[in-house]
Amino acid sequence: MQSYPKYLSTENRRALTVASVVELAGSHNPGEITTEAIAQCMHMTQGVLYRHFSSKKAVWHAVMDWVAEGLLTAIDRSARGIESPLAAMEAMFMSHIEFVAKHPGVPRIMFGELQLAQTTPAKRVAQSVLGRYRERLHRLIEKGQAAGEISPSLDKEAAVTLFLGSIQGLVIRSLLVENMTDMRREAERIFALLIVLYRCGIGSDS
Repeated sequence: MQSYPKYLSTENRRALTVASVVELAGSHNPGEITTEAIAQCMHMTQGVLYRHFSSKKAVWHAVMDWVAEGLLTAIDRSARGIESPLAAMEAMFMSHIEFVAKHPGVPRIMFGELQLAQTTPAKRVAQSVLGRYRERLHRLIEKGQAAGEISPSLDKEAAVTLFLGSIQGLVIRSLLVENMTDMRREAERIFALLIVLYRCGIGSDS
């Protein structure tokens, strides 16, 4: 566990609370992480925690906001300045894998929120980030089709689902075997297959 300064601004305390939840989620079921556990991780009382967050739901909302901003910023930065749409998609794929490898608690949190039956503010953020991610991929696929890199008959929706599903499969496998270090090598092999499928036109009628 990390050690934290005793005196912090509200903004810094909130940021460190989010970081603590992400850290805890790397080795604990996110649904079982209590405010008491978060406070203990930060070496403070629950009373101090509730000075900065009105409820556990508010903590989780802040965590999902951080995940959304962090993931989308990472993939956008990785693709910036790359002219080839397929190369940009590969950069995003690898950046996503590296983000998860650095923060293994993130997929546990995302999966936990998305499987909830009820709608929560945090779940809405999770749904929103997936929607924004899909929009980025759709634009790149359309650009790739216009540039002749990607088959014009490609089923774009299926291609986007396959892209994200491939990442999710790699992540789940790594979580099951408790080994995040091999994901990058596996990701390179998986994306090489995706390139072949995108050029051939997966899901097309041809």
